[in-house]
Amino acid sequence: MRPPAPKQERPALGVLLMALAVMFFTCIDTSAKWLMMAGLPPLQVVFCRYLGHFLTALVVFLPTEGPGLFRSANWKLQFLRSSFLLGSTILNFTAFSYLPITVNTTIQFAGPIMITLLSIPLLGEKVGISRVLAVCIGFVGVLIVMQPWGAQFHPAMFLILAALVCSSLYFILTRKLAGRERNATHQVWGSGVAVIALLPFVLSLWRWPDSMAGWAVMIVIGIFGALGHISATRAHGMADASLLAPIVYLQLLFASIAGVLVFSTWPTIWTLIGGLVIIGSGLFIWHRERLQPQ
Repeated sequence: MRPPAPKQERPALGVLLMALAVMFFTCIDTSAKWLMMAGLPPLQVVFCRYLGHFLTALVVFLPTEGPGLFRSANWKLQFLRSSFLLGSTILNFTAFSYLPITVNTTIQFAGPIMITLLSIPLLGEKVGISRVLAVCIGFVGVLIVMQPWGAQFHPAMFLILAALVCSSLYFILTRKLAGRERNATHQVWGSGVAVIALLPFVLSLWRWPDSMAGWAVMIVIGIFGALGHISATRAHGMADASLLAPIVYLQLLFASIAGVLVFSTWPTIWTLIGGLVIIGSGLFIWHRERLQPQ
């Protein structure tokens, strides 16, 4: 079994790979929403996303890593990490059935805020008053997007918040496994656990696509997932997380473009304003973390 690859100092390539990963993540969301609008059950779409990811990971890593790629340095943490990723995807994809892709993406930008809060009890990190204030401002941005007092509010927005908690726990456990687990192991566990968990449920509700486009999207959604996560993991092996963190905000641009081109929906002014507030809060937290002594 190969040890985790040492970090390479190639920040420019790391940034490019992270931007590519964000583009692939937007392609996952766009494909998922399109498939569900075409009539496929959300759970089947989640299964196809992870099955394609798992098979792609095997094709990429098995020839060089061998069967040892399934061996985890801490299988309990890896299983829990993979379960949180699956939960986040199920909740997020279900929300796509009811909400524009830009709304989902914008609320998910509160990830750094949620991670900051959860890192206090789970990682024992200390958070100063300035970051607490940034967290509060960030949640104001989330409220601007959700508008629970207005006619645009939909209960499915709570699914995105639950997905946000799951994804934040996924990233915290990924941080715990940093330097101890290989990219290949992350990929096969993150996708394989989901395939095994969902298989008994999707067989009873399976629906075949009724067009060639449906078949194509159902196949490529998993490939997008594999390429996105492989690219993101490789990016973190070439550049500091503090340099890569702001790149995720490109997803609002990509999601807006996908919303217009694929679904003919434009982001509302409140989505854009709330997104700017959330991004500003996230960038402040990112800046404060860069100032922390290593």
